[in-house]
Amino acid sequence: MYRSHNCGELNASNINTEVTLAGWVQKSRDKGFMNWVDLRDRYGITQLIFDESRTDKTVFELAKTLGREFVIQVKGTVIEREAKNKNIPTGEIEILVSELTILNTALTPPFTIEDETDGGEDIRMKYRYLDIRRNPVKNSLLFRHKVAMEVRKYLSDLDFCEVETPYLIKSTPEGARDFVVPSRMNEGQFYALPQSPQTFKQLLMVGGMDKYFQIVKCFRDEDLRADRQPEFTQIDCEMAFVEQEDILNVFEGLTRHLLKEIKGIEVDKFPRITYDYAMKTYGNDKPDIRFGMKFGELNEFAQHKEFPVFNSAELVVGIAVPGAGNYTRKEIDGLIDWVKRPQVGASGMVYVKCNEDGTFKSSVDKFYDQDDLTNWAKATEANPGDMIFVLSGPANKTRAQLSALRMELATRLGLRKPEEFAPLWVVDFPLLELDEESGRYHAMHHPFTSPKPEDMALLETEPGKVRANAYDMVLNGNEIGGGSIRIHDKATQQLMFKYLGFTEEEAKAQFGFLMDAFQFGAPPHGGLAFGLDRLVAILGGQETIRDFIAFPKNNSGRDVMIDAPAAIDDAQLKELHIKIDSI
Repeated sequence: MYRSHNCGELNASNINTEVTLAGWVQKSRDKGFMNWVDLRDRYGITQLIFDESRTDKTVFELAKTLGREFVIQVKGTVIEREAKNKNIPTGEIEILVSELTILNTALTPPFTIEDETDGGEDIRMKYRYLDIRRNPVKNSLLFRHKVAMEVRKYLSDLDFCEVETPYLIKSTPEGARDFVVPSRMNEGQFYALPQSPQTFKQLLMVGGMDKYFQIVKCFRDEDLRADRQPEFTQIDCEMAFVEQEDILNVFEGLTRHLLKEIKGIEVDKFPRITYDYAMKTYGNDKPDIRFGMKFGELNEFAQHKEFPVFNSAELVVGIAVPGAGNYTRKEIDGLIDWVKRPQVGASGMVYVKCNEDGTFKSSVDKFYDQDDLTNWAKATEANPGDMIFVLSGPANKTRAQLSALRMELATRLGLRKPEEFAPLWVVDFPLLELDEESGRYHAMHHPFTSPKPEDMALLETEPGKVRANAYDMVLNGNEIGGGSIRIHDKATQQLMFKYLGFTEEEAKAQFGFLMDAFQFGAPPHGGLAFGLDRLVAILGGQETIRDFIAFPKNNSGRDVMIDAPAAIDDAQLKELHIKIDSI
């Protein structure tokens, strides 16, 4: 037995106890006649003491050779510590060591294994196994485990059954590029890694499993950013004999359970808003409602006033920024430059200062009088002391630009508080969206999403107006989960494939197995998938997911620790019947 206790559990109640500990050397302090060593494991730190007058000479001299991150085992007696450390649970005691065994030596780490490290992100990614020894990363992984266990507990208590689905499947069009895997035994053919278990969970409903869930890896070959990885984890769920309301209630309950058990926060029933309202009011379909700054549309009050920029715009829209009426001209110009950046793309911005005396001062006073600006203030719900910022242009583009500004201002003003949680549902998404380049409609979610029955007639005449039985859960400005009621009959599914531009042959080749299954009594069903990585990060008070993943990829999709992806040798290529063209 390498240890009788871990390095985080001993305290004053254990004084005079003989113990065995094992772990890594955090640091040592050699005072000549006395040597202290901090021993660390996953559970905490315990101080060891080697005393020239009380410790065997051989053990005492061996302790002087210990370096950072050496792996050691010690035996000794728990004694009271003279200089107590109230910042750690073991701070009242130390171990007077009688036996010391060096289990393994260690090179000097390339960065300090401390909460505040001197290692940059690249070097820590290369030596991720060392980074995991640091409390911030270790605690993030333990936090993820806690969330996952609460998910399993909640769903299992509701009779959900966890079922594994395959990773080697068939490539299907689901919105992103597939990662493909060549088949050695089937020359010239390829598996694909699943972007989600979508078709398999539907087949489980056909199979009568009734309530399914899985915490599962998914794969998408797409451009990366801070909150996106090529492999990610979903809490994937499906239910049979349900309507939309049933699903919303179950997974609202799951989220409420997690907030209570993980964060100690009670949340009332989640607000529900439509997709159209979200886009009109916040400029995106995943609004952060921890703060206000709702959009106010100003076409009625801003056009036909001799200001050509607004007169020629499809949309004139503004937000009121609380307490920003005292911004300096330098601060305002800085924000104008911010919205002009290529990432946002606005051509300019109008501002209105709402003075404390009820008057207004704007950058367009030449064209608008106080009555006009009063109407702007009413439309944006501005108060004295606020600042109104106004953008104009094509409706969709302008809403996206103002949404980006809204989030930036909220961040600068400290309104996006990580320990506040504001969940909501966004419902009634469009079923289809038009690809302007190809002129074809694509499924906004996926081809198996059911249209609203009352909108079915619009498929022939105005397909862009058909609403889907689809819903997203949003938390603090992030989509953490989404799903839909599925099509469960062959005729409706064939109709959907038709409007998505599939020929009968293409639909059969891609999804024939699912269409065949529908002929054997598919029940009404629907489901939802949460993004576990993002959910955990938000609950943990972070914006990015990387530290909550044990071995993440970088922004180029590379694992710099194991140097993957990598080339394979000619013999493997030949065995797989693959030839690589030189670039």
